[in-house]
Amino acid sequence: MFTGIVEETGTVRAVAARDEVVVVTIQARAVLGTLAAGDSIAVNGCCLTAVSLSADAFVCELTPETLARTSFGAGLSAGRLVNLERPLAANGRFDGHIVQGHVDGVGRVVALTKLEQSAVLEIAPPAALERYLVEKGSVTVDGVSLTVAALRPGAFSVALIPFTLERTTLDGLRPGDLVNLEADVIAKYVERLLSARGSA
Repeated sequence: MFTGIVEETGTVRAVAARDEVVVVTIQARAVLGTLAAGDSIAVNGCCLTAVSLSADAFVCELTPETLARTSFGAGLSAGRLVNLERPLAANGRFDGHIVQGHVDGVGRVVALTKLEQSAVLEIAPPAALERYLVEKGSVTVDGVSLTVAALRPGAFSVALIPFTLERTTLDGLRPGDLVNLEADVIAKYVERLLSARGSA
């Protein structure tokens, strides 16, 4: 489980295809401190496995399922920045919100409006995700825990504080860019329970 509090941004160093699997090498610093081969790590909000490590990088393998359900399917290239977070330790401080690292869908950036120090990010989510979004509720955008500031048909917006703009990749988003979205898991459980109750 993750929290959506990004620890650092890493840089994609290399991308290679091995049959149907895409092998990605990501250069990092802070997350390597306790990361071991076989550990989970959230990369732009997608829970992946670090299959091997070096002094300054780790390697992940992306299956066709991962490529089909995330923004990674649109292509990864060397030099791209990605948000990184290690799983929450059982005795750790819980900030952000409950993030599983299971991407629910891919959204498209409508606009990133820069203000004096902050910014407003507007995203068009897949239609199937809209029902899980509520004003002042939680949403994960490329691994960043955010609060839904406003909703309109076909889009939602979040406010980005200077700290978030400085410490994540969101500052570099442009209209048309694809982002990984994860809805609040509590909303999905409530929907499931209510639908089961209705069919009982």
